[in-house]
Amino acid sequence: MMSQEMVPLARQVDVALRKLEDELRGLSAGTIVLQIRNDVIGKFGIRHLPLDCEERAATGEKQPGMTSAQVDSLRRMAVEALTHKKSWTHGEIAYDFVLRQGKVYVSVQFESNYNMANLLFRLHPKQRDRRDAVND
Repeated sequence: MMSQEMVPLARQVDVALRKLEDELRGLSAGTIVLQIRNDVIGKFGIRHLPLDCEERAATGEKQPGMTSAQVDSLRRMAVEALTHKKSWTHGEIAYDFVLRQGKVYVSVQFESNYNMANLLFRLHPKQRDRRDAVND
């Protein structure tokens, strides 16, 4: 069996969005958030406000929401967007999506995270523990 670290990030994004498909169908807007550590997706989910749904229900307006085909399109765009991710391995990816006139629009935000304590520790490989590295 292949370990999680050996699975390319693009494949992990594809799997995560397939897992979210049922939740994505019916939504007209939101943000998909993927938390990355060592190029491995840890947590993932969707942020959205159900307020729009409540307003539409109150006015009797039919809520369009995304279809399975539109969710597939969103997933393909999310994977393609990874070509803009550069060398960082820790951080977050946020896909903002909206459904307008039957078409899915996606914007992507990449957030890289670095840990200064780890960088200092690596600069001083002869140090035996982290306290010594921090005191330098």
